[in-house]
Amino acid sequence: MTAALKENNIDVAIGLTEGFVADLGKTAAKKERSTYKLVGTYVESPLCWAISVGAKSSINDVTDLKGKRVGVSRIGSGSYVMSYVLADQHGWLSSSKSPFEVVPLGDFAALRNGVNQGDRADFFMWEHFTTKKYYDNGELKRIGEIYTPWPSWMIAARDAKDERLEVMAEKINQGVTWFREQRHEAIDHITGTMEYSEADTTSWLQTVDFSKNVRGVDPTVIDSTIQVLQKAGVLDENAGSSDDMIAIKSSSRGHAS
Repeated sequence: MTAALKENNIDVAIGLTEGFVADLGKTAAKKERSTYKLVGTYVESPLCWAISVGAKSSINDVTDLKGKRVGVSRIGSGSYVMSYVLADQHGWLSSSKSPFEVVPLGDFAALRNGVNQGDRADFFMWEHFTTKKYYDNGELKRIGEIYTPWPSWMIAARDAKDERLEVMAEKINQGVTWFREQRHEAIDHITGTMEYSEADTTSWLQTVDFSKNVRGVDPTVIDSTIQVLQKAGVLDENAGSSDDMIAIKSSSRGHAS
């Protein structure tokens, strides 16, 4: 999505916070002008990343992952960034040696195949509820989880002064209100179109916290995200600050769980 924004293929994107911040920070470090900035906060709650290994893997605990091969969708993706956050939380980061061998594999199916083939990757991380059915059917084994230390989804736009952004924000806010008030209909829609069970959908709804007002981004959230990514080695000291990344600021956030 960041590439699509840069190439003017799309005007607005809703994506993972760490992906946007990592890309914007790397752009700043290269002294290049960013073609997009953050304009809104879509989901306030953190994202739960499940840590998965192959069904027949001998790995049974997160503490056994140091030095192993981590499958990621691509360099710079959420699955890549979170591997370094995981390493940081366990004290595995070192200036002289990478905590894992990083293996870019592609999409979710490729990641699952990668850990089951055994000779490509030892583990990978992906959103918990998307992964859960592959634990249930025995394709994967779950050995742990890790939460993003930031709100999980942001809104980015090429032109923060585009009048259509205000219309879009209002429509999203209305949609969130409807979603919150029509919970049973929301569950029926999710189970009917996204192949989730009713039990998993209900569990997911208990964890997600949509913004009641998606307009604006809290600078303190972005600055703390930058700091975590710098500590994890994803960004360096030239990554800039929230001032360089946010077009529409908001110091107070509204929630809709």
